[in-house]
Amino acid sequence: MGPDANIDDFRQLVLARGRELYRDLPWRRTRDPYAIWLSEVMLQQTQVTRVDGRWQRWLMRFPTVDALAEAEVADVLEEWQGMGYNRRALALRNAARAVMDGGGELPRDERDLVALPGIGPATAAGIRAFAFNLPATYLETNVRTVFLHELFSDAEDVPDSAIVPLVRDTCPADASDPADDPRTWYYALLDYGAHLKRTVPNPSRRSRTHVRQSRFEGSHRQKRAEVVRLLLEAHQLGMGLDEGAVLDGIARAEAAAGRPAPDPCELLAILDELVAEGFCRMQDGAWYV
Repeated sequence: MGPDANIDDFRQLVLARGRELYRDLPWRRTRDPYAIWLSEVMLQQTQVTRVDGRWQRWLMRFPTVDALAEAEVADVLEEWQGMGYNRRALALRNAARAVMDGGGELPRDERDLVALPGIGPATAAGIRAFAFNLPATYLETNVRTVFLHELFSDAEDVPDSAIVPLVRDTCPADASDPADDPRTWYYALLDYGAHLKRTVPNPSRRSRTHVRQSRFEGSHRQKRAEVVRLLLEAHQLGMGLDEGAVLDGIARAEAAAGRPAPDPCELLAILDELVAEGFCRMQDGAWYV
């Protein structure tokens, strides 16, 4: 379409493609704010195929905000294993506690949502649109892809500041038309964006925000995840791990991957990070989840 396209034409195109490409995903069959919040967190930098199945399993184990708020850190981290970014799981549990402290209802107001641990503007907008059918400025990667492809087709290094007003202004202001309400509109953008990523050179590369994801294997983040995994294994046996056990466990994992033994100082720094962030605690010379 290009930057001079008529916005009404753009909206009609997106809605038509949304009807054609609609994905009947399990989290679209609910209006439960907690379940939708969970899907938004799980879908961050994670493929839909990985989330489908894990989302259902999580809800079987922690079916309500109250159940999650009361859960032990070890149980939450255990259920999250394999999803990546363990901080998300811990933030979910901490936010659930904050919600329960505030009366037990997930707020609708964007300012109140982003005040919760782990909820940024995009997640808050997703909750508003999909759980409450309220207007929101929901800018995530698939949504950005559609705007770049249709309205910035010849532009490079496009800043989000140029896209955000369009995202805000094209979202329906109310839910009076079930064929064109905030929920339907953003599903259409998501599904059309996912289709574009499969069928054309990724338009997101023309976004100023585009960065190539850093290598996970051998990274600091990978070692953090391995330390958490070791601590969870020890927790299942009713024990903690001392410094030597952690160093030996990580060394074995690195050797199995064909990498050299890790720097002990880095691992001790990781343990300090995990304690400070609430992943684990140190007691009598050992670390426990």
